[in-house]
Amino acid sequence: MTPLHTAVTPAHVKTPATLLCFSHLCLFSRCSGPRVKSCFLSCVPLLSWMPRYPFRENIFADLVSGISVGIMHLPQGMAYALLAAVPPVFGLYSSFYPVLIYFIFGSSNHISVGTYSVMSVMIGGVTERLAPDSDFMILNNDTIDTINETINDTINDTFNDTILDTAIRDIERVKIAAAVTFLSGIFQLLLGLVQFGFVVTYLSEPLVRGYTTAASIHVIVSQLKYIFGINPHRYSGPLSLIYVLCSLLDQTNIGTLVVSIVTIVGLILAKEVNSFLVQKLPVPIPVELLAIIIATLVSWQVDLKTVYGVQTVGEIPSGLQAPVMPEFSIMRSIIGDAFAMAVVGYGIDISLGRIFALKYGYKVDSNQELVALGLSNMIGGFFQCFAISCSMSRSMVQISTGGKSQVAGAVSAMVILFILLKIGELFQDLPKAVLAGIIYVNLHGMMKQFGDIPALWRKNKVDMLVWLMTLILTILLNPDLGLAASIAFSMFTVIQIPGVLIFRSSATLYFANAELYTEHLYDKTGVDVPKLLSHKKKLEAKRQRKDKKEAQKAKKEAKKRAKKMIHRDYGDAGVDVLLSGCQTCVIEILEKGDFFSDKLTKMILFSSVHDAVLHCQAKYSMISTCTQHVHTHTHTHTHTHTQITQTHISNCSLASYF
Repeated sequence: MTPLHTAVTPAHVKTPATLLCFSHLCLFSRCSGPRVKSCFLSCVPLLSWMPRYPFRENIFADLVSGISVGIMHLPQGMAYALLAAVPPVFGLYSSFYPVLIYFIFGSSNHISVGTYSVMSVMIGGVTERLAPDSDFMILNNDTIDTINETINDTINDTFNDTILDTAIRDIERVKIAAAVTFLSGIFQLLLGLVQFGFVVTYLSEPLVRGYTTAASIHVIVSQLKYIFGINPHRYSGPLSLIYVLCSLLDQTNIGTLVVSIVTIVGLILAKEVNSFLVQKLPVPIPVELLAIIIATLVSWQVDLKTVYGVQTVGEIPSGLQAPVMPEFSIMRSIIGDAFAMAVVGYGIDISLGRIFALKYGYKVDSNQELVALGLSNMIGGFFQCFAISCSMSRSMVQISTGGKSQVAGAVSAMVILFILLKIGELFQDLPKAVLAGIIYVNLHGMMKQFGDIPALWRKNKVDMLVWLMTLILTILLNPDLGLAASIAFSMFTVIQIPGVLIFRSSATLYFANAELYTEHLYDKTGVDVPKLLSHKKKLEAKRQRKDKKEAQKAKKEAKKRAKKMIHRDYGDAGVDVLLSGCQTCVIEILEKGDFFSDKLTKMILFSSVHDAVLHCQAKYSMISTCTQHVHTHTHTHTHTHTQITQTHISNCSLASYF
């Protein structure tokens, strides 16, 4: 962002960059035991919170929550492996190794990391582009037998009787998925080490929701072959989604289609019953687990694969595999894909992490989240996992079942470990159509995001335009290029107004997070309130010593309310704080709490951000006109900034962008 004010720094004065480097040198040169310990604990949060973990109070809730989330990992891990175009067992690996790494290095207490649909479809785009089916077509036995007959017959059968070598293809695709996962982890780790967590600032809420909606459409199209039992030709690059839809074959496997319809309808009905009984049940009914168990038993009894030609999961090896070095030879061709995955995975993670952190009154370190995700993906790449992020559905289950910390995540990883070692091979007869049906039903939440369009039309047409353009660009250009184009477009919609900074927080504001709200406001505005106050007090002390007692008295009274504290600090520092978009109930609460006074009137309230900005511009114009006629000989000037705070206090989710 363009700085509000620019000043020329004398040659003998250290610049901020020089001071930063100097402070780091001093830190390393005067490294003491407590500082080393503090730095180490900040890098490994587990060592900080685990010794203080209230075992008796939280262990039962975390165990129940972890088992519930682990049960969800089983069907989702296998289903999202289909999106990544790798065998289902690798989805289970991705639900085990990265979860353990995040348990050690993550800073959020409530998110559930692991396989995620958007990340999986991005992986699938890379694997199918670099290892298409056409590269693994081989002659079947009948074609080989015809070689002893005529040359013409051999030529004809070569084109007509080729089969797909799925074993070799899957091995190659697993290598590609592991390599791009490893590289995306490297990007995330490096960005975290250089304190690049602010990159999520460029991912506004309309952009993220439009992007995930478009990605879900890619997911739907990619699973059509499993829903209908068809095998359309795979296209890659821009407009690939349109080509796939246009090339769908007319022939449909009736058995596969019936399995898909029964699965989707059954899951929808079961989830409705689940939501109806949510207040009466201690834990949600694991409908997805029941679906894959029932489908596996039916497939085994009826022999759907042989009788009706329904594709099944196939062999699921038991146990864990040894680590394998990633394929470094292909990394040059996947740099762009890996960076896009790194940014998208982190953006989804930190967005959910901040929502839960504000709700439950703790802090999430954005840079530490980059490090945690980077290590999870990087180490997961050695164990042939594919890129992970956090899942809203699993996170909500973790919270609703009483999860208090990442101990629940570690328990869920142990559930997956038990499945891999003992019962994974029992699901070999599970139809792939059931996994595709699970994916479709889980996407209903993202499909509801189309309701953002009329809501944004009423509130902010620029945000609606960002949402729509992100959707269109991501659909047409694929998730990787679509993300870059969407970010570029959204940045063109940003309007910089000198002297005005808008801070918005739609999170519920109450006693547990009031201090966090204030800290975030100070941090995002970039205004060092204590320094400004100190500087101004020194100037005013020479002229008005009597006002100092009144200021101290006002300071004590202002500590009663978080909002009054903000107005006091910024007001004393020469910064006006305005409120816009407050609901009627919010204003009533402020009135009952004696928020307004003779000095702090309702003149600070505005119906919209636009009205507040116009007020600021008019005030600036008036101040600049008056100051043109004032001459002074002092070299120190006090500048006036304006801070607009848009706050919705009741029952809203977090959406911070500025």
